[in-house]
Amino acid sequence: MSLEAARAWLAQDPDPETRDELAQRIASAESGDADALAAIADAFDGRLQFGTAGLRGELGAGPNRMNRVLVAQATAGFAAFLVEREREPSIVVGYDGRTSSDVFARDVAAIMAGAGVRATLLPAAMPTPVLAFAVRHLGASAGVMVTASHNPPRDNGYKVYLGGEDEGSQIVPPVDAEIARRIEAVADATTVDAMPRGDVAIAGDDVRLAYVRATAAIAGVPATEPPVVVYSAMHGVGSATVRAVVEAAGFPAFVEVPEQAEPDGAFPTVAFPNPEEPGAMDLAYATADAAHADLVLVNDPDADRLSVAVPSPDRPGGWRQLTGNEIGLLLGWDAARAAHGHGALAASIVSSPGLQVIAEAHGMAFATTATGFKWISRVPDLVYGYEEALGYLVNPGTVRDKDGISSLVRVLTLANDLHARGSSLADELIALAAEFGGFASGQVSLRVTDRSRIPAIVARLKESPPSELAGSAVVAADDLALPEHGAIGDILRLTLADGARVMIRPSGTEPKVKVYVDAVSEQGSPLQRIQAAQERVAALEEAMRPLLA
Repeated sequence: MSLEAARAWLAQDPDPETRDELAQRIASAESGDADALAAIADAFDGRLQFGTAGLRGELGAGPNRMNRVLVAQATAGFAAFLVEREREPSIVVGYDGRTSSDVFARDVAAIMAGAGVRATLLPAAMPTPVLAFAVRHLGASAGVMVTASHNPPRDNGYKVYLGGEDEGSQIVPPVDAEIARRIEAVADATTVDAMPRGDVAIAGDDVRLAYVRATAAIAGVPATEPPVVVYSAMHGVGSATVRAVVEAAGFPAFVEVPEQAEPDGAFPTVAFPNPEEPGAMDLAYATADAAHADLVLVNDPDADRLSVAVPSPDRPGGWRQLTGNEIGLLLGWDAARAAHGHGALAASIVSSPGLQVIAEAHGMAFATTATGFKWISRVPDLVYGYEEALGYLVNPGTVRDKDGISSLVRVLTLANDLHARGSSLADELIALAAEFGGFASGQVSLRVTDRSRIPAIVARLKESPPSELAGSAVVAADDLALPEHGAIGDILRLTLADGARVMIRPSGTEPKVKVYVDAVSEQGSPLQRIQAAQERVAALEEAMRPLLA
């Protein structure tokens, strides 16, 4: 069956590279090559599932890969949804610097136009936040961003936003299922060459410039003697827009990591283009050492996430990468002070419980959401929201998604304010512990090659949760997929007698099982509180590792 499906796919594939690759694989399989048969089965006995995160997967031929046929089918199905939903629908399409992103984006825009959706294509590879901004700025019905964010180099993806009442947020159920149903109908009944193409408008640079102005507007005043900042775009598309925003805000130019400044879909200097991965920040640290920098700021390749590192002479290499929760709490405290009790703060269920403590101390509403900014962005009266995976929504009036550039501006503003007072982000974390308690977090991840292992591991832990971890009894083991626990996602939450918390969930974008560990201490000095919480997190991480095997 796989060979038959592969031949049918080959007949409609418009991409010469994947067509040649598939033709060779079919020929090898027909001659009895077992490896070729297995590769075809892997690519054709299944299909990348369209969901709230859109599509994401490895490049290659077949319905279980990212390619021009799959993108065309997804686009025709999404177009059918938009045409049924609105009288005169419109869409804006963006793309990053990954392999084939520009090709996929042009296909998306042309097929949308051919289906009766007025299509505008951004003029160059740009950050995901610019596309999310453009949906609202242009008053579009929808947006598509071709990106796989921080996934491995051979991946690409298709991210969907809706305008109108959705205000440029990512899609949520049941919309994802409605679109998926139409995509499957297209795949069953239509070939790519039968899909009409239409004329596409190319946006001017005014869209990006409008984003730059809106983002620069949330900056504070640069210090008289500002900190020296090193920046890396990690081979992604952030550099040009970040430079423009920093200049418009009046801050001095950053020292850039030259080897990582330009878009390169091969990501030659990193094993994984994700600031969270070990070694990914090493070039930035080396550049910072040479520049005697005070701060390191790194975006992921599509610039919707931000990593921050501060000098730490006691650490190997002399730098400490702040966790997503540390940055999230600093930005949350900053937002709460500016809000003067108005509006709401929000964080995903796997993020630090510290933001709720901050919100309550400032008389603000607080919302815990399911994972993903599609939920965080929809919190009523939102002032600020974050997720521990280096994602922050600091400017909901401009972008209803995580935004690594606007969050960079707020971190830079905070760092400048502190620098002017002879302080730093590291000092501010100590002040936060003095005010609210010492919060610490950690994460254990298991990356797999066989994705079927992921649900099996999570299901096993739900069925037989541990009774104790690192010397503390597990007093509750809650399956958060169940209605009585909010049906918030496929997450197992373990609550410990000492107040610590452990969450286990499958990653929504990568072949990983993720474990999130949080602890808090309110005893002793601020530094003692932080140290006690960190020691507790480290012990719990060690306790969880063998449970994932």
